[in-house]
Amino acid sequence: MGVQRLAAILLTFACLCGSFAAQADEKPVKIVVLGDSLSAGYGLPAEAAFPARLAAALKAKGVNGITIANAGVSGDTASGGRDRLDWSVAEGTDAVIVELGANDALRGLDPKLTEKALDAILTRLKERRIAVLLAGMKAPRNMGADYARAFDAIYPALAERHGVLLYPFFLEGVAGDAALNLPDGIHPTAAGIDRIVTGILPKVEELIARVRVARGN
Repeated sequence: MGVQRLAAILLTFACLCGSFAAQADEKPVKIVVLGDSLSAGYGLPAEAAFPARLAAALKAKGVNGITIANAGVSGDTASGGRDRLDWSVAEGTDAVIVELGANDALRGLDPKLTEKALDAILTRLKERRIAVLLAGMKAPRNMGADYARAFDAIYPALAERHGVLLYPFFLEGVAGDAALNLPDGIHPTAAGIDRIVTGILPKVEELIARVRVARGN
């Protein structure tokens, strides 16, 4: 085989590899937000809910090819999220942001039940090879110091056990701020959602990077 012909074949092969890599890079990263009313957008228009605002923030930063589905259900507990996991997180999902547990704490449920449900969710997502960002929650302080200590410890313990990303407190910078919450004092306003998005965005970018590394691109 002549040198020129060999060079042409190698060049064609390189171009094809580059084309395949570009196509892989362009494959959308599909994220599902599995949560409760805090992420579902209670009291807000759909475009102001957490998944929509997160998608907009990523696009504004030039992070393209991302789709984010809202699988939030108002009033849901961690056990409720576990029970609906497989039909809420469709086949083809690359990553899940798990935002559950607030209703468990508000109802004073045994932290062991919450931990067991969240553990089952993370185990199932790992079995499905889906990357996870676990959004932590903190118990209301009026539940007592012992309860708060036990509940708050759930999230870092699970993140370490399963090797998933952790954002320690979903409502960081928002909880307790009347200007960033609806009159009920629990659910974020549109401005509150934007504050949450700003805080969690670096972790979401890390989540996306994990998906792309796993793909090999």
